[in-house]
Amino acid sequence: MVTIRVCIGSACHLKGAYNIIHGLQRIVEERNLEDQITIKAEFCLGECTKAVSVKVDDDPILSVDEKNVEAFFEEFVLRRL
Repeated sequence: MVTIRVCIGSACHLKGAYNIIHGLQRIVEERNLEDQITIKAEFCLGECTKAVSVKVDDDPILSVDEKNVEAFFEEFVLRRL
């Protein structure tokens, strides 16, 4: 099971955290990966300058936006399955 944690703290919220969550949920559903991937909203991952901060399992925190959410998923999530 892959766990994706998306920060919903103040800075990330303002930068579109919920759009990232919805984008990831859409990708997971389109690919029928609901039983392999969990998406969680978390308050402050401690990397506010990287907003929207996203962490996959125990990997380093990355910056994700609406433009690169698909590429992020392809590169950092799919390789774990």
